[in-house]
Amino acid sequence: MTPRKVTIIDIAKRLNISKSTVSRALSNHHSIGLRTKMRVTQLASELNYEPDNRAIFFKQRKTYLIGLILPSLSNTFFASIVSGVEDVAYQKKYTLLLGQSRDDQEREKSIVETMKNHRVDGMLVSISKSTTSYEHFKLLEKNNIPVVFIDRIPEMKNIHFIACKLENGMIEAVSFLVKQGHKIIGLINGPENFSASKERYSAYLKALRKNKIKPDKKLITCSDLTIDGNVAASKKLLALARRPTAIITFNDYVALDAIDYCKRQKIRIDKDISFVSFANEAICNYMDHPPIASVEQFPYQQGQKATEMLIEIIEKAKPENENKKTFNNLLLQSQLVIRGTH
Repeated sequence: MTPRKVTIIDIAKRLNISKSTVSRALSNHHSIGLRTKMRVTQLASELNYEPDNRAIFFKQRKTYLIGLILPSLSNTFFASIVSGVEDVAYQKKYTLLLGQSRDDQEREKSIVETMKNHRVDGMLVSISKSTTSYEHFKLLEKNNIPVVFIDRIPEMKNIHFIACKLENGMIEAVSFLVKQGHKIIGLINGPENFSASKERYSAYLKALRKNKIKPDKKLITCSDLTIDGNVAASKKLLALARRPTAIITFNDYVALDAIDYCKRQKIRIDKDISFVSFANEAICNYMDHPPIASVEQFPYQQGQKATEMLIEIIEKAKPENENKKTFNNLLLQSQLVIRGTH
């Protein structure tokens, strides 16, 4: 038979004091004298007393749970975000509930519903590439569950988000390639509905004009970020009569597939064609021919700052301020990391 769990009432009866005195003593309240605190904590230790967190959370109206939804943990970019989130959550004594949308909107909706039912205090989300409806996030707002979006930001008004400003990195990337002697520079972008894809596209055009290169729409293509999509985009650009001598890719994984396709076509990497990517992920260190440069987007820092932002929102939330909401946005500056030429 499982022994009954020791409660505050048991300690109070043993010491002949009120349960409120025991409660305050265990929380080191200033109104309780040192002698009483010592008696209470010593007996609690002897009886193997454990606080009832559910009762504490109910009283505080908090669970100290944070939900995190990411497209995929197999991608080291998102894994770095998790590390940043976990480090801050641990420091602030919050527990993390983690879910992967697998880039599927319906799965994302299901995870949101599950986390809502687990009464998370707030959520961190990087939306799936198929997400075009945002009703599940609006439902969280109606339930007073704040959301901070990371990296992949929905096209919604009045939201909290952390992301990396990509324009500076793109301009640095194009300028770097021009200095290397490239004038025909292609772009393999991500899905057209991504705000990050739109930002890359706009910055790419701006960077070309800044370097006095006339944009050519034939040199721009999109991928759904699958291997087949990345290969199809590479094939399209390399089939052009005016073939690019350099290609900027949406991320390092796109570059990896594009480089592999080039090798199979006997196109020499860093001789016939060069690549610059986004994200600056660790996988580049293990490639035979990594991109000659990659734009750092600081995923770990995004995870850290997003969690700090969310916890601050949670801990400052007051019902009377509901009509005076302010929305926090932070953009980190991207930075080109040059890996060297071969």
